[in-house]
Amino acid sequence: MSANDCVAVVFPGQGAQRPGMGKDFFEQIPVCRRTYEEASAALGWDVASMCFGDDERINLTEYTQPCIVTTEIAMYRGLVERYNFLPGYFGGHSLGEFTALVAAGVMPLAETLRIVQTRGRLMQEAVPVGIGGMAAVIAEGIDAGLLAKAMQGLPLDVANINSANQIVISGEAAALPEAEKKLSQILAGEKNFRFVHLNVSAPFHSRFMKSIEESFALALREAEGRLRPECALQVTSNFTGGFHAAAVPEIINGLVNQLSNTVQWRNNMQGLAQCAETIYEIGPGRPLREFFKTINIICRSVTGFASAEKIFAGAD
Repeated sequence: MSANDCVAVVFPGQGAQRPGMGKDFFEQIPVCRRTYEEASAALGWDVASMCFGDDERINLTEYTQPCIVTTEIAMYRGLVERYNFLPGYFGGHSLGEFTALVAAGVMPLAETLRIVQTRGRLMQEAVPVGIGGMAAVIAEGIDAGLLAKAMQGLPLDVANINSANQIVISGEAAALPEAEKKLSQILAGEKNFRFVHLNVSAPFHSRFMKSIEESFALALREAEGRLRPECALQVTSNFTGGFHAAAVPEIINGLVNQLSNTVQWRNNMQGLAQCAETIYEIGPGRPLREFFKTINIICRSVTGFASAEKIFAGAD
């Protein structure tokens, strides 16, 4: 089987989780069940039970991250097995970049799950709960440079350039009201302007994550001998905005820098759209579909087995 260079797949990150995510794939397709079993063996706890039940730990970042990656890879493998789904290009938003690297064959699943659990734990430990915060700034044609200038002197950074209409800022929660005031004045005339505080436990993708970079780099370097960098050329990098280089040091550097730098998702979308004619989103939620709409690109979302059947049944 060979990949279809006209097709790309993207994976959402943290925030897409929901109770029961992946259960329908688990029940319908054997490779999906095996994926959850592989994840449980790698992590030493029952991933399926946490995803399908009412375990409140799923909202703790160190558990959320491996649960999302497991679910997305289980869904992806199910589509490969059942529908011969073989995309040629891969992308992922924040945590989803790790899923993309696994799906592309760059990183092994078991190793990646241990890495993202470490990532989640480090991210939560970096800043005490309640100190950090994030907010989405929404306005048509919003400019990241304008936001950065408006926030000068405030302990806030541009965290995600998500689309043509949405940018997320991150940093000290106490500084967000001042940022909202400044931006409300600057963007008052912009169509559909909104400032939306996000329900997060830490200021992700900001300067406040720099303290954990070295610890996370060590976790990645422990796995470097099991990476296949030649497969990375088809995977977008959140840090650079382009595609990964086929070199382990550059891959690790990109993943480490992603912690405290801006997620260049709009550039990632544009890069994938230039390479692929058809783009699919696979995961428990579908936030990326809406981002693609802002650059006039259709992205079809698979969030469950029913939507997979609707999209792929009868396809070659």
